Amino acid sequence: MIKAKNLKVGYEQKIIIEDLSIDIEKGQVVSILGPNGSGKSTLLKALSRMIKPKSGEIYIENQKLTDIKNKKISQKLCLLSQHNTVPGDISVEDLVYFGRMPHKKWYETKLKEDEEIVNWAIENVGLTKYKNTPVSALSGGERQRAHLAQALCQKPEILLLDEPTTYLDISHQLELMELVREINKNLNITIIMVLHDLNQASKYSDRLVIMKNGNIVADGHPNETISHDIIRDVYGVKCDIDHDSISKKPRIHPIETIKAIV
Repeated sequence: MIKAKNLKVGYEQKIIIEDLSIDIEKGQVVSILGPNGSGKSTLLKALSRMIKPKSGEIYIENQKLTDIKNKKISQKLCLLSQHNTVPGDISVEDLVYFGRMPHKKWYETKLKEDEEIVNWAIENVGLTKYKNTPVSALSGGERQRAHLAQALCQKPEILLLDEPTTYLDISHQLELMELVREINKNLNITIIMVLHDLNQASKYSDRLVIMKNGNIVADGHPNETISHDIIRDVYGVKCDIDHDSISKKPRIHPIETIKAIV
């Protein structure tokens, strides 16, 4: 679905990622993990074409990302960042409608098909009763749902989420993660997200990509990638690990930090 080959990415003279390759299949929920500075957000931005790699290639369905026109990319791929700002008086419906822009000519007005898709997206994130409500009047969790509806309105095949639970309380975090998983199952959208919470990533993901110093150090199903050694070597933390009774996936219980990792 989307893959990178021999990727080298950095900012000016500082190289964050060097010679990284990854291949993500259609329909997967993939979480990219790692400590601050590991390169996880840089990788996500490179996959979204927000950052141009210094070398290497990124492909969507075997077509080079650099060969795909911006409008076509916007129809296939959508990035939802952790920082989203909108005019204070804009309604949920109007915000979500912006997601239709990649599918329209500059001179086209809102059509019945657009209205149907907007209503579909709003319904899928559970905000139908807030359709005409100003976004500024929503709670943090509801605002994230509104932005997610805007992303769905693009009808993307790939949804990239950069720390989507940041600034949300635990209830809204779990609510959003359940919604992400539901969208993946019902719409078969490939989801790639950067997360800090290891237990949320383990529970809701099909695959974990764990990074350190710009490199992938573990990649696979949570049961294959979460281990005492990985948590110690990547995060410098001693932990206990058991398994969630429902998902049957690893659940991490930090005990203490150990010597600084270099």
